[in-house]
Amino acid sequence: MKTAVVVGGGQTLGEYLCKGLAAAGYKVGIADLNVRNATQVADEICTLQGEGIAVGVGVDATDEQGVADAFKTIKAQLGSIDALVYSAGVAKATKITNFTLQDFNFNVNVNLNGYFLCAREAARYMVEQGHGGRIIQINSKSGKVGSKHNAGYSSAKFGGVGLTQSIALDLADDQITVNSLMLGNLLESPMFQSLIPQYAKKLGLEEHEVMQYYIDKVPLKAGCGYDDVLNVLKFYISDGAKYCTGQSINITGGQVMF
Repeated sequence: MKTAVVVGGGQTLGEYLCKGLAAAGYKVGIADLNVRNATQVADEICTLQGEGIAVGVGVDATDEQGVADAFKTIKAQLGSIDALVYSAGVAKATKITNFTLQDFNFNVNVNLNGYFLCAREAARYMVEQGHGGRIIQINSKSGKVGSKHNAGYSSAKFGGVGLTQSIALDLADDQITVNSLMLGNLLESPMFQSLIPQYAKKLGLEEHEVMQYYIDKVPLKAGCGYDDVLNVLKFYISDGAKYCTGQSINITGGQVMF
């Protein structure tokens, strides 16, 4: 049984992906800044799928030693590291004239540097194991098109695409594929909901109008659902996608098509 590590797996989308991967037959290492959330998700998975199927660990994805310790624990308890899903993410949004360096760096640290550290650590185990692997970054359409009032987030996500392509080249000889999933707006997610006041202000809308505004921008007239992400993820970590690497795969309902 293969092991998938989900960083940022303790809540919202990450939790959904952890449970979906476990149901699909993976052991799951749940790594999250909130260790209580991580262990709770692991306990729920073990209750449904059986003991020893999941383990939860605390990790700050921007802490180099903390990342190494988290992966070491997961490997020791679950036996291997075959896939990484980097789902940790943050967003602080404001107009560039008011964007602080602290907030910019916060976006870059979690969304880009954390991805680098976790991908590097996962790759070390996969190379040592010698039977390939999968690295998936949960990215955003903001990694392909600029995002108003989101200079920090969009910059980090654009950087993630370049990092994905570069790591894919580094690891091709080891049969480790690396891809980014470019998500549309997760309208029901706590992150998006928390940004509605800021979006309403920048768009000149009432807060209750924001959701419909974003739905209307999508050709398929729907936000990106957690199930949409899981379905694509399961393919790209499967053997069916063994010939796909360095790609940025849109899950945007047609809003972004390149």
